[in-house]
Amino acid sequence: MGLVRLEAITWDRLGDLLADRLLDLKPADGGSWPRIAFDGAPAARPQDLAERVAEALRVRGRPSLVVGTQGFLRPASLRFEYGHQDVEAYYDGWFDTGALWREVFGPLEPGGDGRVLPDLWDPDTDRATRSPYVQLPPGGFLLLHGPLLLRHWFPFELTVHVLLSPGALRRRTPEPEQWTLEAFERYERETDPAGTADVLVRADDPRHPAWRG
Repeated sequence: MGLVRLEAITWDRLGDLLADRLLDLKPADGGSWPRIAFDGAPAARPQDLAERVAEALRVRGRPSLVVGTQGFLRPASLRFEYGHQDVEAYYDGWFDTGALWREVFGPLEPGGDGRVLPDLWDPDTDRATRSPYVQLPPGGFLLLHGPLLLRHWFPFELTVHVLLSPGALRRRTPEPEQWTLEAFERYERETDPAGTADVLVRADDPRHPAWRG
């Protein structure tokens, strides 16, 4: 990542600052729904920050929808076609990016109807969730969180990467998921999320984050 100056901050203050930054954000394609990425390995818990920003937007009178890529996993038969710990499959084939384009980003394009499917597949039951569509009003924000987000060319107006050092990532990743660390090393090499994201949050110590944004 090189030398990057980061400023200490609290999670509450970070949520407020990000929400304030989003208030005047306009979609680059002329649509009505700004789309924000909260990128990070599961151990970095980008969902927590997305939900914190959603709450900060709510008190400011702005609607948002938090969506996780975990709800758009492919069926187990496809994810585990080459074994339960295939790094290449995790990197390229676990998440149904086609469904994300169709069910999440498509409705938020110019001329879209704003009806977003919040999730599609339950990895625990390995069945479709059958969740109802959610109507996101014009001016509402999509807050999408998940790993490896910045390598798919999704049309985000703002990208936030929650970073863990290699040591912290290893310590905070459960033992059954340690095999995924190779995929995140590749992601760092090929995509450089810390260098390319609009906002960088370092969360090695979950009690004391630091940021650049």
